[in-house]
Amino acid sequence: MEPVIFHIDVNSAYLSWTALERLRQGDGVDLRLIPAIIGGDMSSRHGVVLAKSLPAKAFGIVTGEPVVNAFKKCPQLTMAAPDHAMYSQKSKALMAFLAGICPDIEQASIDECYMDFSSTAHLYSSPTEAAISIKDEIYRRFGFTVNIGISNKKVLAKMASDFEKPNKVHTLYSSEIREKLWPLPVSSLFMCGASSVKVLQKLEILTIGQLAQSDPAILVSHLKSHGMLLWNYANGIDDSIVISEPVKRKGVGTSTTLSRDAVKREEAARVLLSLSESVGKSLREAGENAGLICVEIKYATFQSVSHQTILKVPSSSTDTIYRTALALFDSIWNHQPIRLLGVRASHLVSESEPVQLSLFEPNPAGISDEKQKKLDAALDSIRSRYGSSSIVRGSLLPELSGKEKDARKHS
Repeated sequence: MEPVIFHIDVNSAYLSWTALERLRQGDGVDLRLIPAIIGGDMSSRHGVVLAKSLPAKAFGIVTGEPVVNAFKKCPQLTMAAPDHAMYSQKSKALMAFLAGICPDIEQASIDECYMDFSSTAHLYSSPTEAAISIKDEIYRRFGFTVNIGISNKKVLAKMASDFEKPNKVHTLYSSEIREKLWPLPVSSLFMCGASSVKVLQKLEILTIGQLAQSDPAILVSHLKSHGMLLWNYANGIDDSIVISEPVKRKGVGTSTTLSRDAVKREEAARVLLSLSESVGKSLREAGENAGLICVEIKYATFQSVSHQTILKVPSSSTDTIYRTALALFDSIWNHQPIRLLGVRASHLVSESEPVQLSLFEPNPAGISDEKQKKLDAALDSIRSRYGSSSIVRGSLLPELSGKEKDARKHS
């Protein structure tokens, strides 16, 4: 019996979740119904488009383009800043709901997952009927819409969910690829980016069907191993399975695209502290310490650089991760505007594993390891109970303007 695989994808997740949160707080305008985007800063209009509404898409606005270009296409555009902590909460609630329907889930990103529905399919008259039921219940329960692709292959389920949006269910079984997949342009194929499209166009390969029927050796000669991957996907060849059991992690990391380019060290430092808190919390929840810290910088020019260092003593302390991340940042930043920052911890070991402590390595923060652990645990507990924004370090608060500082002095 062939597997039944769903790919579930939230429609314009960042914009949908922001719209719902604003409506909950009393905003009378639904961002999903007007030309709107997530990303950037209204005062500077820097950054890139992270998500867009359907009315914004009608103006030709695309995800990933500079915000300033989006405003040129649609001057009346509404823009909102991203709230990654809130997005994480929405994602966790959705995945918990889906796991209650079928436990065989592999989360692919914050807003999408694969579900091996094979063991649950007998409870429904058909996979399509089941997917429609899940889709409708998500909207009733959470207020946002999803697309669900159905197939016997993971890659085909992924591509099926990218068909007509929003709030749709589509099938793309292996027996349907000639009819539904092959007529589409090669740009519609999963993993076929702009550079690959250009190469294929030079080879006069314009549709997925032409790609599927081309000579794989020619593709490999022009696109290396990626050419073979594209040929396989065009023919619906994919042996990967839904991995519902988490494998042992090799690392913990997080990154963020800034709402506006950071040009000062203090701006970058605040972001690095927030990222370090997230990484530290993940390590502590997993009962792990990190032996290596890595920092990534992506400039406004989209050039990326990274640097890493080994910790003398493995740690999950936010303070240790932050101090190390900041030192790494200082060693590689070339003082150009920053588009993205990331912090990653690896070389993970269990916190129960004994470590060799250094008697000669002072703690720059002036806090003992035991006190730091208790402080981190207390902060984690408060945030878990009252939300991630319930307690915020002073250094993460927005800077006051000159007028605000004067008002504080005279109040």
